[in-house]
Amino acid sequence: MSDRTHTEAGAVVSLWRYPVKSMIGEELNAARLSDYGLLGDRAYALIDHSDGKVATAKNPRKWPTLFAFAANFIERSDSSPQASAVRIRLPDGTVVTGDQSDVDQVLSKSINREVTLAAIEREGGAGSSVPAFPTARSEEYWPDIDGLDHRDAVTDFELPTGTFFDCATVHLLTTATLDRLRQFYPQGRFEVQRFRPNIVVKPAERTQTFVEDSWIGHTLAVGDEVRLNVSGPCGRCVMTTLAQGDLPMDSGILRTAVQQNRANVGVYATVVRGGTIRCGDRVRLSAV
Repeated sequence: MSDRTHTEAGAVVSLWRYPVKSMIGEELNAARLSDYGLLGDRAYALIDHSDGKVATAKNPRKWPTLFAFAANFIERSDSSPQASAVRIRLPDGTVVTGDQSDVDQVLSKSINREVTLAAIEREGGAGSSVPAFPTARSEEYWPDIDGLDHRDAVTDFELPTGTFFDCATVHLLTTATLDRLRQFYPQGRFEVQRFRPNIVVKPAERTQTFVEDSWIGHTLAVGDEVRLNVSGPCGRCVMTTLAQGDLPMDSGILRTAVQQNRANVGVYATVVRGGTIRCGDRVRLSAV
């Protein structure tokens, strides 16, 4: 992307990774991206022994405490996050690591359901484009909110083959979108953590629009190396309403997103060219 074919879109203000699906993740100063997004993102998930489905906070009736767990990597390796230990903090403050022999038993007892901590393994290492993990399934509860595809119902969905992602591998969100939603629902706490993005961008110009929606179909250059194709809007779910940390349960968060932007908050992207991104990196948008 040459200087003649791009416009300034903004700058990266925070980076986030979620080592275990649907657990609280970790904020990073820098991140390595491959075909499968941020290295180590959704590298692990809990598998329910009763039905083989992937645990997700999208179904809080079945998994009411997932957001009380937090995960991060220790002794991380650039070549393979699975070579590093994932560390999980339980709701009672106990810490376990993924390489403990009794990790499944400890997690099952804490979550009150028999589970296995499963890892995504890829041939040739974490950056390989050939996934070894088979297609997995999970469940989603749809709140009783007008404008959603379903209301007060639980549906099954299939995860992309070889991953623990719900959809695309990278999720971008702008500070402008959060500010815009706050205008419509001032009493709601529209914090980054509710929306679980990977890359948060502060737009180059002040705007009162859902600016990242206009990026769909374009290529973003992030820093000197990374190129992303913005593939579509990120439709939101019940997870945005759930309590986590000091954020209270609030159905108004999702209701506002539905009313003001068809439930879309942020955009999905795929990695065209990998590399390292850092907080403060410029974000540039390809010309039409």
